[in-house]
Amino acid sequence: MSFADLHRGPRPLLLPNAWDVASALALVADGHPAVGTTSLGVAAAAGIPDTSRAGRAATVGLARALARLPVPVTVDLADGFSDNPAEVAALVAGLPAAGVNLEDSTGGRLVDPERHAAKVAAVAAAAPGVFLNARVDTYWLEEEADLDTTLDRARRYVAAGADGVFVPGPLGEAEVAALVAELPVPLNVLAGTLPLPRLAGLGVRRVSTGSLLFRAALDAAVAVAARLRDGEPAPAATPYAEVDARTATLGA
Repeated sequence: MSFADLHRGPRPLLLPNAWDVASALALVADGHPAVGTTSLGVAAAAGIPDTSRAGRAATVGLARALARLPVPVTVDLADGFSDNPAEVAALVAGLPAAGVNLEDSTGGRLVDPERHAAKVAAVAAAAPGVFLNARVDTYWLEEEADLDTTLDRARRYVAAGADGVFVPGPLGEAEVAALVAELPVPLNVLAGTLPLPRLAGLGVRRVSTGSLLFRAALDAAVAVAARLRDGEPAPAATPYAEVDARTATLGA
């Protein structure tokens, strides 16, 4: 089944977002049919702020490493790491990925929607086989966070060639229902927006974990270290050999 087909299944695609090869392999081993990347996880692991463009090399490197996975991979490209639509299109065309996310903000601020639509159009022309998820950051940044503005931006990106629209942030049932009803492409929201069964009932087609798994993993690692420091026994964990064997399946 193609990555696009996974958006047309009987229930929303729950897309877990990995930050390195080991986390992606663990998610595949748990049965997830596709894996995404998280820009925060990739950037933070490299010691880079997520809102800068310094994460390009780490993002591209991870995308190439994950190309050996047996499931489709979609890559979070933030704003494409450039203002130049041709440069963003060349980046996407050169990636071994089934999909990409492109957000309409740079440095934590919304950009002109026409500028973002130009990026979307360039990518759609250069890489027509890549599922292009256009992210609208109005609610995420709490900037122009109203339904009309969000729909206007989303419609521009769909007209430019986006295959899906991602609206992260604090959405209520009314906003989700309106976005589903008004957009002719699959709607993607963040996990935790509403319970998954309710999102399914509203017609959402993709639910991404974003940086949640990465942040929860940090919390879990700190908690284990604290347990050991406090004299408690080590918790159960995936065996060393199993983690090593997963990596070996990728080959040299």
